[in-house]
Amino acid sequence: MIEIGNFFFKYRNILFIFLYLLLFLPSPELFTPHIFGADYYFFPLILGLTITFAGEILRGMTIGLAYIIRGGKDKKVYAEKLVTKGLFNHCRNPLYVGNILMLAGVGVLANSLIYVFVVMPVFLFIYQAIVLAEENFLRNKFGKDFDDYCSRVNRWLVDFRGLGTTLKSMEFNYRRWLLKEYNTLFVWLVGIVLLIHYKYPFLFSDQNLRLWLLIGSVVFLFCGYMTIRYLKKSGTWVNN
Repeated sequence: MIEIGNFFFKYRNILFIFLYLLLFLPSPELFTPHIFGADYYFFPLILGLTITFAGEILRGMTIGLAYIIRGGKDKKVYAEKLVTKGLFNHCRNPLYVGNILMLAGVGVLANSLIYVFVVMPVFLFIYQAIVLAEENFLRNKFGKDFDDYCSRVNRWLVDFRGLGTTLKSMEFNYRRWLLKEYNTLFVWLVGIVLLIHYKYPFLFSDQNLRLWLLIGSVVFLFCGYMTIRYLKKSGTWVNN
């Protein structure tokens, strides 16, 4: 599993985009009118958006409070120090849990039975392998400190006890969140816009308006992406 994890860790960023493309595969519906009635499409729309935004909120809180430098080095697992503050005091992998919620949410939003019950289990297997590879590295580097950390903090489940105290004791760094997350935010939000345009055309009575809303939304998100990218590359916002 560790070797499998190291392999997928190397290509994890490409994997995220590939998983988004799978959202548009033809699939039986997860929610059907036979069970949920004529307005069944509101269930995947509202539930999917709720789950996926919860995932990004979790990621944003994690990065904004105490970002962990575990992005890899030379496409291999790497960590400069053992970070246990912020949300890492409540879950060992809050960023990955956020990713899982984000992808599960857009899978529900796409109302795709195949994505939720076939693609997501494969994705969970891949993430489990990546986490095992990371833990192997961290255990070899930090030894007992990492073992002690594992003994008190869950690998996947978020322990909400004491979360209020954690939030009050730390300052949220919104600039770090945007600078670290703008690529993910752009791909994720564009994916949501395209899914709603593609899966829910009946929400728009005027199809010309629907098209212009799509174009306007993508242009707006692209402008936001380029603005944050400029702030980062120019040094106007420091990434710390």
